[in-house]
Amino acid sequence: MPERIETMKPDIARTPAELGIALRRRRRALKLSQTQVAERASMRQATVSSAEAGDPGLKLTTIVDLLAVLGLELVVRPRDANTSKTIEDIF
Repeated sequence: MPERIETMKPDIARTPAELGIALRRRRRALKLSQTQVAERASMRQATVSSAEAGDPGLKLTTIVDLLAVLGLELVVRPRDANTSKTIEDIF
């Protein structure tokens, strides 16, 4: 029987809070605890919790490390024409 390849619907994160939701959703889908993710990323569990809570003060390297542990990648692309165009609308 062929091995089942896991697929997931892409998440679009435009805010730290949305990124946190995507990280939490993926961690739970992988059935990992925050502690397990933290150990694999060589960081504290509290840092994983902060990322999932949408802490805007986290370093980019921390986010990249979490993405790698969770088997995710960062894709940068132009915003959809139907989204807000001013910074005030974004935040």
